[in-house]
Amino acid sequence: MCRWLAYVGTPVLLDTILYKPAHSLIDQSLHSRLGVETTNGDGFGVGWYTPDVDAPALVRDIGPAWSNRNLREIADHVRSGLFFAHIRASTGTAVQQSNCHPFRHGNWMWMHNGAIADFHRIKRDLTLAVDPGLFPDIEGATDSELMFFLALTLGLEQDPPGAVARMAGLVEDTGRRHGVEFPLQMTIALTDGARLWAFRYSSRKDSRSLFYSTRVDTLRALHPDVAFLRDVSDETRLVVSEPLGDLPGAWNEVPESSYGVVQPGGDEMHPFAPLPG
Repeated sequence: MCRWLAYVGTPVLLDTILYKPAHSLIDQSLHSRLGVETTNGDGFGVGWYTPDVDAPALVRDIGPAWSNRNLREIADHVRSGLFFAHIRASTGTAVQQSNCHPFRHGNWMWMHNGAIADFHRIKRDLTLAVDPGLFPDIEGATDSELMFFLALTLGLEQDPPGAVARMAGLVEDTGRRHGVEFPLQMTIALTDGARLWAFRYSSRKDSRSLFYSTRVDTLRALHPDVAFLRDVSDETRLVVSEPLGDLPGAWNEVPESSYGVVQPGGDEMHPFAPLPG
């Protein structure tokens, strides 16, 4: 499967979060500790927001992140207060640019780790559930992108947590009609450029790993010698598939079947359960 990270906070260079940490996402592309696969080399993508532009920028490619010279080049020049980054290990769909995360629609970005079980068996039914007005915007063939467009169909722009819950319910109901016992495995990052939602859920109740960073003011008190912590605001937060290093007290596991919201004025954590689609 895949590894991903989402950063929200003080604007920083992409290099700061993508390359510099001891167990960075680039290191995880070769040496993942908690993923299903140790190596995640079936493509990568980064997305970010810039002032006065609603839609995020995307850079995606089919090669491995660890050797991509263009990614290394832009990492020293792109600065943002909201980054998504994803390294892909395909679960069966083609290694092609349109299948690389993050996915974008308007000002929204989405990325996913996990899979719809037996996707080939239920893909047609799920695809037919997408709003016909949204269908032309689907570019690739992954279950991940289809989940995004199902959530958009089910009200993502008005109610992100509810839409993701209805999408999960639709996937599970469809899968079980086709005899799939455990249809869904997901950790999802979703943003509109202002807020970040992160979801952890699976039909087995044994979901892929997901962590969030401790509040910066707490970490600053624990580790006053860490320069990065002196330079970012208390609102800065990372959500990651696996920790970027071993700094004591820095990482907290997202509870099973839950979702969190990173937003101005206070972050929140809530239980998550699928809803009827």
